[in-house]
Amino acid sequence: MSQPLSEVHGQPIPFKAETRQLLNILIHSLYTDREVFLRELISNASDALTRLHFESLTNREIIDPETELAIWIETTPQQRELIIRDSGIGMNADELAQNLGTIAHSGAKAFLEALQKEEAKINDIIGQFGVGFYSAFMVAEKIEVNSRSYRPEDTPARWVSYGEDTFTIEPSEKKERGTTVKIYLKEDAAEFCDEHRIRQIIKKHSDYIPFPIYIGSDKEPANRRTSLWRQPPHQVSEEEYRDFYRQFTLDFQQPLHKIHLSIDAPVQLYALLYIAASAERNPFGLRKEEGLKLYARKVLIQEYSKDLLPPAFLHFVDGVVDSEDLPLNVSRESIQSNRVMAQIKRILTNKIIDTLKTLAKDKPEEYSRFWLTHGRSIREAIATDDELATALQPLLRYHSLNHPEEWISLEDYLLKSPANQTCIYYLIGDHQKSLETSPHLEIFRSRGLDVLFMTDPLDPFVLLRIPRYNGHELVNAAGEDLKLPKESPGESPTSSATDQNGEEIVQRFKNVLGERVSAVRLSTHPLQAPLRLVIPQGAMQPEMQKVFRLLNQSFEPPKPIIELNLQHPIIKSLLQLPVAAPLLNTTIELLYENALLMEGLHPDPSEIAPHIQTLIQLALEKQADE
Repeated sequence: MSQPLSEVHGQPIPFKAETRQLLNILIHSLYTDREVFLRELISNASDALTRLHFESLTNREIIDPETELAIWIETTPQQRELIIRDSGIGMNADELAQNLGTIAHSGAKAFLEALQKEEAKINDIIGQFGVGFYSAFMVAEKIEVNSRSYRPEDTPARWVSYGEDTFTIEPSEKKERGTTVKIYLKEDAAEFCDEHRIRQIIKKHSDYIPFPIYIGSDKEPANRRTSLWRQPPHQVSEEEYRDFYRQFTLDFQQPLHKIHLSIDAPVQLYALLYIAASAERNPFGLRKEEGLKLYARKVLIQEYSKDLLPPAFLHFVDGVVDSEDLPLNVSRESIQSNRVMAQIKRILTNKIIDTLKTLAKDKPEEYSRFWLTHGRSIREAIATDDELATALQPLLRYHSLNHPEEWISLEDYLLKSPANQTCIYYLIGDHQKSLETSPHLEIFRSRGLDVLFMTDPLDPFVLLRIPRYNGHELVNAAGEDLKLPKESPGESPTSSATDQNGEEIVQRFKNVLGERVSAVRLSTHPLQAPLRLVIPQGAMQPEMQKVFRLLNQSFEPPKPIIELNLQHPIIKSLLQLPVAAPLLNTTIELLYENALLMEGLHPDPSEIAPHIQTLIQLALEKQADE
């Protein structure tokens, strides 16, 4: 339908109130990256070309039906002019007034509200709310839009504005179909007349626009157009995947794994994700931050989107996500964007977890490489995300008493345990070597039971999230109530030593240590060490003590129980010393502090040194007397 020519008069037309407010914000606020205006104008041109393409499928009554669908960018540096021209669907005067003179009712309000938030980034918000055309006023003194509709009966029109309160619309002499946006650049925006600078921006933001973008007199497009992640996975070679990763990251290590997704429901989604071979970000790489590249219809919206994966996953996953369903039109409510983003996050997260589970099952050696490199991130995800804790449990791996060199899962542990074992035993410490010599393991070693070694600082936090696995309680091997499986008929339980010597050595330890321990008793379990410390049932467990310590929280550590090995030579020798002998007290003190040190519970290890020196001095004096 032709526009009423009476309305094409060149008189100033006021912007709507919300549009004036928006223009004021865009022109006078501070921006970290003004180049996004070009991304938005190219995106608008691409949309116009797409609309014409669909129109031409059913309608041949259009102007210039054989004209190439493309975008042309020209510059005139002397006049500081930048021109973006497309052969798209075009607009008549009424459409210019409607599309460039007003902003749809809900989008502008949502945009302005988003700007009030402290965490809002203008470069991201522009794309999310579809107000991109107005971003050109960040760099423009004046904008002139000449357009001719695809409809033969429509006449061309020109829209002109200085970014103030009004715009004008007047007849135009434009002959060819499409829209030409001419920007008269501000003096401090002359860089956008540099063709090299324009190529950089296209490479960063608009490389995968499906239509060719020609710059100046170039005959070859400046954009790639074909996006690898939108191709069917069976059509992409391993070499192409590797080349894309190198170009994308400048990381010349091969990634540990890749995930290529093409999904139509519940949202349309394309993704190409890589699991990095190193946990450390390459200081010379292209990816300077954590986050996925987020595209909407092949247009880059966010360089580092942190909303598409759990934070811990961003430590080891990088890549590209593209969706047709991200609402960029200002007529959409912002809550729709949140819903779609939440759906995409759920899909990507579940796919990564499923991929890692499959990798662990089918290629355990490759998964071991992943765990060595990125196991900390899995622990972090469990410790910080309630929703992920259960799903990620099968991915945990540990060394253990019976498998000190292998990585075993919780499922592996249970499969290799006795049928009557109801618990999963673990021991917490700073180093595996120290755990392997722990006196707590001797009862397990004597009965062939396994104990998981937990040496990562995040393991205590993980234990808080997963107290049970597949119905089996996780039990600390240093605890008082071990809940050991019943012994088979052929095994004889360890007898308890309760003779007079036992009562005497127990009393001597009580006299020296006093209130620092909750009890002293003879061990009923086999011990090679002189003694072991046991955490009383119901007291704060070692993992919680570590959590408090890591969080720099003050707490009152529980008083441990001391279990003595009456058969150990040191304990026997202590019985030979007089009650008042200085060597007795010093030895007991040193045994106690050494046990605290082995458990990682000593508040100040430097306090051991004076006792060692005293013990040496007493031994030397005794030797001299002899």
